[in-house]
Amino acid sequence: MLELEAESESTTPTWISFADLMTGLLGAFVLLLVGVMAAQLDMASKLEDEVQKRQIEEKKRLSLEQALAGPLASGRITLNNGRIGISGKLLFELNSDKLEPEGRQLLNSLVLPLRSYLQTRDEMLMVSGFTDDKAVGSRNRQFADNWELSAQRALTVTRTLIEEGMPSSLLFAAAFGQEQPLVANTNEKARAQNRRVEMAPVPKAANAAQATGVKPDTTKP
Repeated sequence: MLELEAESESTTPTWISFADLMTGLLGAFVLLLVGVMAAQLDMASKLEDEVQKRQIEEKKRLSLEQALAGPLASGRITLNNGRIGISGKLLFELNSDKLEPEGRQLLNSLVLPLRSYLQTRDEMLMVSGFTDDKAVGSRNRQFADNWELSAQRALTVTRTLIEEGMPSSLLFAAAFGQEQPLVANTNEKARAQNRRVEMAPVPKAANAAQATGVKPDTTKP
């Protein structure tokens, strides 16, 4: 009898250890399962956000295409990823920032559809100037470099749009010089493609700050 009690007492710790092990394994499995489910939910949420973002961008692109249907059909402008492209030769002579009459007519035809588009979406228009890779100083002493030429061209287009009826609060100018070419500057045809002005709708500063969670600095005058 004493031998049976002793044997029972000797086996009890083994069962307790096994039960503790199984409990630990079950707990680890539950934690792993919860972690996997949380990761899947997070991934699903990110995927849904990305789908919604792409749908919004697609609607924006289609709306912009509809607004600019006339100029697009005539081939005078291009539309790529929301950027409206105008060949430099339609607007300016080589190495000049003086707007050609045909260029003014084209910009005039863009004011009404762009103004309506921007006002319904509370966006602004960024007017960007680009050049080829040849140094402008050797061809036109009026400009120090390609940065200055691209800046002056962007300003000329911006001011012309304002003169033709675009509210000044809806646009701003930017210069990129020879940076960000459309194609490699390997020949004159390629360089002509890179000499261009682009216009792109962008969120207003207040909207951009809200989207990123950054509050505008109101302490500066």
